[in-house]
Amino acid sequence: MSDLRERTPELASIEQKSSGWVNAYVLTYRLADGSLYEYEAASRRGLEEYRAALEANGAGEIARPDAVCIVPLLPDDHILLIREFRYPLNAWCISFPAGLLEPGESIGDCARRELREEVGCTLNDELGAAALTVLPQAGYSSTGLTEENVQVVLARAFVDGAAQPEHGELIESFTLHYSEVAGFLAENRDLIGTRAQLVLEMIKRVWAYREKLPEEPLPQQPMTRQDFA
Repeated sequence: MSDLRERTPELASIEQKSSGWVNAYVLTYRLADGSLYEYEAASRRGLEEYRAALEANGAGEIARPDAVCIVPLLPDDHILLIREFRYPLNAWCISFPAGLLEPGESIGDCARRELREEVGCTLNDELGAAALTVLPQAGYSSTGLTEENVQVVLARAFVDGAAQPEHGELIESFTLHYSEVAGFLAENRDLIGTRAQLVLEMIKRVWAYREKLPEEPLPQQPMTRQDFA
């Protein structure tokens, strides 16, 4: 780690090249050998807010998430996904409900709002705190392009109403039983988001392992299918 710190580039300057809902920047770094290196990046933040975010990252500070991605786990071993038309891709894409975290909004409130708006889902509050599991840290969406970070949460939920998407949001929700995930991944030809792909691959593998376990514990195999319920 000490060697890495010695080789860490120093942020020398930030130049804003364009402004809008997404801003384009050129970052100039000073490398360990003293040479300068330019890198193009994008951010929803304005110049000073972006500069502060990059400096905080460099100092090792934990950033507030920019967005929340919700993995809806439904009753009876089903998972909910969406097909959404993503304008930057000009195509439909398989993903999970997600949205930007509004100022002053908690992760839990954001998850509830996006579930209701995008797919007509409600958290199963009978489970108490177990209804929403927040992963230990947010992950970064595209580290070669932007500093945006996304907090993934697992939501024990159920569908109980109609979706209320915003104008321009084109979303179709669908569910899969865990046993159907492997077949879906093999046959799907829609574009797929990385988070959805990884979660589905994990479910596929865990379900395959679960099916090999006995219904009741055995001396040589104390684990049963219920351990993966």
